[in-house]
Amino acid sequence: MTEVPLNLPTSRGNRAGVRADAVLQAPEAGLPVLFVEVDNCTESADTLAAKFEKYLRYFRLKTKNPLGSESPVWRTQYPSTGREGHPPVVVVFNPGTRTGPQALKNRMNTVMELTRLVWSGSYHGAGGGHGAEERDGYYDYTDAIPLLFTTLDRLQTSGPRTAVWWRCGHGQWETLPDALANPADRDAWYARDEQRRHRREEAEQRRQQEWATERERWAQKPDPEPEPAPEAAPCERCKEPITGPLGYDLEFAPPEDGRHCPSCRTDLRQQYPTLRQAVFGRRPRSK
Repeated sequence: MTEVPLNLPTSRGNRAGVRADAVLQAPEAGLPVLFVEVDNCTESADTLAAKFEKYLRYFRLKTKNPLGSESPVWRTQYPSTGREGHPPVVVVFNPGTRTGPQALKNRMNTVMELTRLVWSGSYHGAGGGHGAEERDGYYDYTDAIPLLFTTLDRLQTSGPRTAVWWRCGHGQWETLPDALANPADRDAWYARDEQRRHRREEAEQRRQQEWATERERWAQKPDPEPEPAPEAAPCERCKEPITGPLGYDLEFAPPEDGRHCPSCRTDLRQQYPTLRQAVFGRRPRSK
């Protein structure tokens, strides 16, 4: 269809909007609907860019179905695109002999900058990792128009199935399916985040395996030999260990004097005192 009016309601009850030069449908080529603007480079870049704000207003219009739920007005006439965002709009530049290559390039860049809020989408920093190198996010194209540029000369020379489409925001000439794709959208972020999750799980499995190997190595390593106990000093009297023989009951032995074993201390205490010891008492011997 050509010269298709896209009406917008106004405060006065009249209807205003934009008139698409053509609306194409080619489901067999993966193109449910495509709105076309032909630019003959006879009006200013500002005038051309202003049309896309009206496209956006039109695509935002809602209507209620018989069940009471809302849906876009454009869906009452055209099928779903199957992609996030509004239907795509393409500008076919036809400079003829009026505009040279550099002037055409400048015009395309100007229109792209003036319509940035229409096609760029909104960025959401969704994270995705524990390090600064893993910070990630995605663009939400729910309220964005995929805006494509091409030239009549490119279409006539190479055909529409070749890389003759420039999607604003992609930065290169692409085929139509690639130009309509959203490589930086939420689905792409989910795919990247899933890859990061797999990498973290694999790294955790490697750590667990390393820990298990280390624990097994420790379990097989023999325990160190205990250090030998220091030898006890000999008793001055009997030359046996000063701690006494193994199993000796120390409960009834005299207090330690640091010189004799328990048995000798018992013997010495049981000896008869000398006259001096009987008169003056036993004096403790210095250690």
